[in-house]
Amino acid sequence: MASESVREQTGRAAPGLQGTDRDGSRDSAPGRAAPENPAAPGISAAPGTPPYTGDPLRLPRRPLVPVAPGPEAVELTGPVFGPADVDPLDADLTRQHPGDPLGERITVAGRILDRRGRPVRGQLVELWQANAAGRYANRLDQRSAPLDPNFTGAGRCLTDDEGRYHFTTIRPGAYPWPGRHNAWRPAHLHFSFFGTAFTQRLVTQMYFPGDPLLPYDSIWHSAGDEATRARLVAAYDPALSVSGSSLGYRWDVVLDGPAATWAEEGR
Repeated sequence: MASESVREQTGRAAPGLQGTDRDGSRDSAPGRAAPENPAAPGISAAPGTPPYTGDPLRLPRRPLVPVAPGPEAVELTGPVFGPADVDPLDADLTRQHPGDPLGERITVAGRILDRRGRPVRGQLVELWQANAAGRYANRLDQRSAPLDPNFTGAGRCLTDDEGRYHFTTIRPGAYPWPGRHNAWRPAHLHFSFFGTAFTQRLVTQMYFPGDPLLPYDSIWHSAGDEATRARLVAAYDPALSVSGSSLGYRWDVVLDGPAATWAEEGR
């Protein structure tokens, strides 16, 4: 799962957070699905921040696979996951090895919603990330930053009946852009969300409030307007914090519609 992230560092194909509305339509009550995020007020690009140009590298190299009997057929089935597919411990990235990982522990939780604010139940949420030093546990990431033998940086869980997900992990470190002078990617988590149809799957990134690197990040600014970018920033939530253990962040995701969370590939 980490290979998509490592491409950012190697320059082979960085994920761009841009796209269009899922279907160009306007929902009758979009506000119910995506409240404003006070954690990310207007942040303008810092002077000299180059535009993000990685999207052409992510275009398919092979012809698309046709769906028989027609494109609508993909809506007739959807992804199905159950308790036998996901272990509850998969959601705690700090307990996957014998020792404790290095870094600041965090709790990240939220709800997965459809365009009308309805919970998306029983669907798979995947998370992958760099470690506290900003390095991915992936063979393509050959930077000199240290690896953590007690942290793989990948987890997953299923949403409950209210569409809620929950992870315990380590806050990732920033890491440098390849080929750019003194340019760094802000701390971020990569997420994959499945919906009730295969066409609803969304791959995106979550950022942290108050990160001083956000104004300099080309990928974050490529997401679109101010409101769209704000939806990619989690909110600090003391109710999710664990006393003496971890800080809590809340991040809700909307899979489709005009208030949708923006996807790396666009739709």
